[in-house]
Amino acid sequence: MGSRIVEVDGFTWNIDDHGDGPAVVLCHGFPGLGYSYRHQITPLADAGYRAVAPDMPGYGRTDRPREIQEYTNVAVAERLVRLLDVLGIDRAVFVGHDFGAPVAWTVALRHPERVTGLVLLAVPYAPDHMPARPSEIFRALADKHFLHLHYFQEPGVAEAELDPRSREFLQRLFFALSGGYRYLDVWTHPSEGRGYLDVLPVTPDLPWDWLDEDELAHYAAEFARTGFGGGLSWYRAYDANWEVSRPYEGASVHVPTLFVAGDRDPVITMSGPSALDRMRAAVPDLRGVHLLEGAGHFVQMERRDEVNELLVRFVSDVALPTRTAEQPFRRRSST
Repeated sequence: MGSRIVEVDGFTWNIDDHGDGPAVVLCHGFPGLGYSYRHQITPLADAGYRAVAPDMPGYGRTDRPREIQEYTNVAVAERLVRLLDVLGIDRAVFVGHDFGAPVAWTVALRHPERVTGLVLLAVPYAPDHMPARPSEIFRALADKHFLHLHYFQEPGVAEAELDPRSREFLQRLFFALSGGYRYLDVWTHPSEGRGYLDVLPVTPDLPWDWLDEDELAHYAAEFARTGFGGGLSWYRAYDANWEVSRPYEGASVHVPTLFVAGDRDPVITMSGPSALDRMRAAVPDLRGVHLLEGAGHFVQMERRDEVNELLVRFVSDVALPTRTAEQPFRRRSST
């Protein structure tokens, strides 16, 4: 196997599919691709597992739906379950980074029988519900400082700035969110009249110890081809997510779970220790919380060896044997 196109109910997925054995599904966030797990795929396959890393909806060579509702965690989770059906995968460990984390835990909440284990990278499980519509909260915060969550809301605005300068944007954002920079410094800039490139830092020359020219070129070529609109749709789905996630407010996740993040990740800085405490209370089978020193948001790239060791160990603890001919796969209906 390898990189291939899979059609599911008229929807086109592009996936990297490597190895045999119990499955591990790797869900990326913004601005990512299935390629964002390039350092995890081979170690998982070599350890006896099947690593499936899709370009998520809106990215790469996977379809880009026009309707914002198609980018909610519930909608994408249901698509992932149907992808498992077509791939003949009964259960899988789900790994989620950034936007991929709430999608992964939504699969666990809605279809726990399909989830052997859950690995959350960078974003801790959040059982609480925002007190107001997210776009309204973002608008209020943007009165105080530049906030990308608000800047990305209006269709076409960020695309006009970022699509023609995809390589520059990616390099500057990767650096700004890494352990080598303090991302919250962008908040020193006011919002009015500024785009994202006006507030992101100038970067050191490549290669860095976790990203080289060829790797950045791969991302840049894909986003130059597709634009950022598909990825930005995930931000524009915040309000829709707020609506459809109400039934899961306060819900506990009952599958074995591992959490890994960089201790310099701005998500950790902004959420604070209380977020980790809330996750511990809402995830009874939490197998570990690991904050890797000096790493930022892209922990699976910045600390690939440590993440791979933790990931393979966790999968080996929770993964079930593959189905045999005497245990045929049965497609489950969605709720």
